Amino acid sequence: MRILYAASEAAPYAASGGLADVIGSLPAAINEQGHDARVVLPLYKSVSYEMRQQMRFVANFTVDVAWRKQYCGIFEAKASNGVTYYLLDNEYYFGRDGMYGFYDDCERYVFFSRAVLEMLRYIDFTPDVINSNDWQAALVPVYYEVFYKYQQGYENIKNVFTIHNIQYQGKYGMEVLSEVIGIPLYHSNLLEYDGCVNLMKGAFETSAKITTVSPSYSWEILDPWFSHGLDRALQDKRYKLTGFLNGIDTVRYDPATDPNLPANYSARNKKGKAQCKTDLLSSLGLYQGEEPVIGIVTRFVSHKGLDLIKYVFEDILNLGYKFAILGSGEKIYEDFFCEMHARYPDRVSITLGFKPDLAQRIYAGADMFLMPSQSEPCGLAQMISLRYGTIPIVRETGGLRDSIRDAGGENGNGFTFKTYNAHDMLDACRRAKDYYWNKPEWTKLVSAALKEDFSWSNSAKLYLGLYNEIVSYR
Repeated sequence: MRILYAASEAAPYAASGGLADVIGSLPAAINEQGHDARVVLPLYKSVSYEMRQQMRFVANFTVDVAWRKQYCGIFEAKASNGVTYYLLDNEYYFGRDGMYGFYDDCERYVFFSRAVLEMLRYIDFTPDVINSNDWQAALVPVYYEVFYKYQQGYENIKNVFTIHNIQYQGKYGMEVLSEVIGIPLYHSNLLEYDGCVNLMKGAFETSAKITTVSPSYSWEILDPWFSHGLDRALQDKRYKLTGFLNGIDTVRYDPATDPNLPANYSARNKKGKAQCKTDLLSSLGLYQGEEPVIGIVTRFVSHKGLDLIKYVFEDILNLGYKFAILGSGEKIYEDFFCEMHARYPDRVSITLGFKPDLAQRIYAGADMFLMPSQSEPCGLAQMISLRYGTIPIVRETGGLRDSIRDAGGENGNGFTFKTYNAHDMLDACRRAKDYYWNKPEWTKLVSAALKEDFSWSNSAKLYLGLYNEIVSYR
């Protein structure tokens, strides 16, 4: 089977979050099953000179963006994982510092979505399935339905749309229909929602299937609490909706080979983990000792549950914990953690920004990893922490619910709490601390965590089952 993944970012060429990790890993896992999965994304200015040197120019053509005709160049590259990438070049739209947040983002990704389909005329690859991801590629199935469905060479393509985060929908004023998107007005009902244009809603209408990045998130977003207004559109299309849990790159995140760690370790030989903890405490200026260390690696935004942490932070410290915190975001949380570090310099470490090597050392050197999200479509950090034998403390939502089982039950691999409540989170931390000091039980829990399998192979089989289902209908 031939699958084309359309996304606004993909590792190793452009990355700002979890979407890039997914698109950088899933196609390789699909290919390992004997299929041909490829990726198309914009050629951003940030793509390095070394990577550009490895690209091959394929062709150039023009793309209709409403009344405009814009240049597009196709570059082809083969990544180290063997996956073929197509990078679409337009200096006006993508030759900028940064990927998102520009006044004309709608027009930029209208161009990208239309270019994905036009590109198929110029490459030696006709997909059976195009899997578009998030709002930036949401117009791919819409344009296919309106303009390409009955064109020669396009007849048998099926469209799948994946929601990575429903909060970001591509909402714009109705004027973009004729000025930017350029579809006939009699098709405006595909995109119109609550008095404005909603690109994600258009993908719901025109895709054969809609997927999310965890089973729980697929039913949570039918609830107004999680849907950011799109629940009514999804209720009508729930027969298309399913969820598959993301995986992680188990080669990149491997404590047995990770070059960022002061000592490597595995489920068979865990000695190096204690050395990783000692090194982490020393490098961050924290008090050495056996007391448990909680790691936090996150964006400082409210939906990550930081208001819960803020509310009972000193109560958690009073339980005997130390904190290793890495992240950046809203100033209220940055200031709070900086204040806590000033008050408790030998028990609270805060590093602002994002440093991948430090993140790996926190995953390895901490004893627990705190992730009390208000909503979490999938979450990768809890899986990575388990991969490093660090036990997650999470709220039961989205992918956190699907990947973490409470240690108080059967086959537990972490500590969970249900309601979005600071004292319920505090209780989970208290239970984790009690478990930690019961060394035989804690050792068993860490050993089980190190054996967890969150590789992409399981998810790849689920995606292939979905693709086979829709391709067989044609």
